[in-house]
Amino acid sequence: MKDDTATITGQAHQDTAHDSAAKHVTGRAEYTDDLVEPTGTIHAYLGLSSCAHGRITGMDFTDTLAQPGVLGILTAADLPGVNDVSPNGKNDDPIFAEGVVQFWGQPVFAVIAETRDQARRAAHKARIDYDVLPHALDPIAARDAGMGYVTDPLTLKRGDAPAAMAAAPRRIEGRFAIGGQDHFYLEGQIAMAVPGEDDEVVLHVSTQHPSEVQHMVAHVLGVPSNAVVVNVRRMGGGFGGKETQMNLFACVAAVAAKRWNRTVKIRPDRDDDMIATGKRHDFVVDYAVGFDDDGRIRSVEGDFYARCGFSADLSGPVTDRALFHADNAYFYPDVRISSHPMKTNTVSNTAFRGFGGPQGAIVAERMVEEIAYALGMDPLEVRKRNLYQNGQLTPYHQTVQDQILPRIFDELEASSDYHARRQAVLDWNAKGGVIRKGIALTPVKFGISFTATWFNQAGALIHVYSDGSIHLNHGGTEMGQGLNTKVAQVVAEAFQCDLSRIKITKTTTEKVPNTSATAASSGTDLNGMAALDAAEQIKARLVTFVAEKWQVAPDQVAFVPGHVRAGDQMIPFAQVIRAAYMARIQLSAAGFYKTPKIHWDRTTGQGRPFYYFAYGAAVAEVSVDTLTGEYVIDRADVLHDVGRSLNPVLDRGQVEGAFVQGAGWLTTEELWWDAKGRLRTHAPSTYKVPLASDSPRIFNVALADWSAASERTIKRSKAVGEPPFVLGISVFEAINMAVASVADYRTPARLDAPATPERVLMAVERLRG
Repeated sequence: MKDDTATITGQAHQDTAHDSAAKHVTGRAEYTDDLVEPTGTIHAYLGLSSCAHGRITGMDFTDTLAQPGVLGILTAADLPGVNDVSPNGKNDDPIFAEGVVQFWGQPVFAVIAETRDQARRAAHKARIDYDVLPHALDPIAARDAGMGYVTDPLTLKRGDAPAAMAAAPRRIEGRFAIGGQDHFYLEGQIAMAVPGEDDEVVLHVSTQHPSEVQHMVAHVLGVPSNAVVVNVRRMGGGFGGKETQMNLFACVAAVAAKRWNRTVKIRPDRDDDMIATGKRHDFVVDYAVGFDDDGRIRSVEGDFYARCGFSADLSGPVTDRALFHADNAYFYPDVRISSHPMKTNTVSNTAFRGFGGPQGAIVAERMVEEIAYALGMDPLEVRKRNLYQNGQLTPYHQTVQDQILPRIFDELEASSDYHARRQAVLDWNAKGGVIRKGIALTPVKFGISFTATWFNQAGALIHVYSDGSIHLNHGGTEMGQGLNTKVAQVVAEAFQCDLSRIKITKTTTEKVPNTSATAASSGTDLNGMAALDAAEQIKARLVTFVAEKWQVAPDQVAFVPGHVRAGDQMIPFAQVIRAAYMARIQLSAAGFYKTPKIHWDRTTGQGRPFYYFAYGAAVAEVSVDTLTGEYVIDRADVLHDVGRSLNPVLDRGQVEGAFVQGAGWLTTEELWWDAKGRLRTHAPSTYKVPLASDSPRIFNVALADWSAASERTIKRSKAVGEPPFVLGISVFEAINMAVASVADYRTPARLDAPATPERVLMAVERLRG
């Protein structure tokens, strides 16, 4: 008898290489632009506005149409269905501007030509005349200009914040400007549409939300969703930038494909991609915090003004989530915080890793820092005194029940030698000198689930073929994070077969319908459970079959490594499958999962929007040159909670990448519009993402391997995509400490984000002044 204590390769909780890792590094991984183009493929290119706000008074395409290879032009008048790709049904997000342009770089038309180069060159030959109108670019200017909101605001409150503020022994108020961020995915936006017979069209796109692309294309073509198929094998990064922003490109390709009855491909230049697609929302936050002489917070009030752009897009849920995380890890006894999703004459901002959560969390950390400087305390001590305790309510009235930060703090303080290193930093700075150091330990408490409850569902499809090989499909999309590998590990463990037996296929609306975006860190939580449901359905049929065929009780049938055990008999898995096929047992199943327990009433600002919280903490140490404002991250230590990790090596990679991306958001990645509304940081030459040299010189990342999700998540794991992004705040806080040292820590640096060298230098001069 085979030893059933043996293990399979690639089961859940094992370090397992990303399924496409070798293809990524050798260049064999196929992205949308690598697909073989059908004979006769033509190309589209967008024509963008050169006015931040104005009425279109004339459009002259004479020179454009005269260019070599040009087949025609698409404008709003050429769309057979609705000129709108708003993901929320507000009908405020046109594919092509119609009558009025509302930001510099808004698509106005598309050129269709035989080659991409011909389409691109011809697009620049068009002449568009405008009657220029006033514009407002930032949220405070928009507020003062009476621009209004792009979507309904939200207020969260508990207790009587004004009364508690008045009664607090101490009070601090301030304004904090928090910058946005470009997604800077390595693979840009791209779509290829292949026309089919009748009303059909097939799209190959780089999107996080295939079902929404399907819906939008059908909406714009004026056809039912069953006429549109959307395929995604993989993306070269998404970070939220391909959740809604791909809709426009897919629709242009589809409309052109049906009009010319030829395959159409559209891929903007990096410059146009950055100009015409949304970013992370930047915020200006007016905050006030009341506290006592021990550093305990008594009351918090805040107004969160967001630059949302010209249309709503996802600004509603993004600004909501900023409020959901405005407490980060801290209990506010009395609180009132409000969002202000301001309309601005800029590109419509959208989802970005963390989805507003980091912008909320950094305000909490700013207030803790302010309290610590006011009282002459280590900010870590203030953090500890205000951490949530189980049973306390968040501002949205969800009870915290799974708090593990005290243990994470204790372990990270010890492993990073925080207290000795902080003293060494203080001693170093006491000597004076040009180079100043800073150190900070900051936490994260991040809620996991879509706040729109209906998005918390997923489907999967599993086929077991007669030779015992397995075909796995689910509604999630792979953007490099390892989702496909993790879901396949779940299935491998369920069937007790090696991972090599499972074929992971492209995401397609033909197989799993009505999927949610791969976003909100929920990809594995949702799709892993759906795949497990499908596997369990097939296993249940097999158990009944095996029990009958091998004459044993059903409870004597078990799946063991590579085999199915029936009493004392061990039958190879492939043999069981072949026998089941011959007995006409159904070997295919559609799985489904919906997250339990969650609910949210936006009208009252109360509910349980999150299934659970993920936790973590990081210590960052920096050195700042006070003559230039430049700095380096000397060391970072991270301890992060991913529950019972499905794949520790992939999870560590996600934590590392999130931390560096979070630090980039707060240090180097600056978005800058000129007075005319032109985005001037629109290319790698003008927009600085972190390089390898910007990463911590010493980088220690560990997972809290003792943790397990308190709720019934997929094998008690926790989400990992977004939460560790917030830990980059530790770098920002450490820089603030280094700057504050030039004035002997008498006052906080109050740096706005990102803390570019220019801002650091100006803060140093201000404090010395």
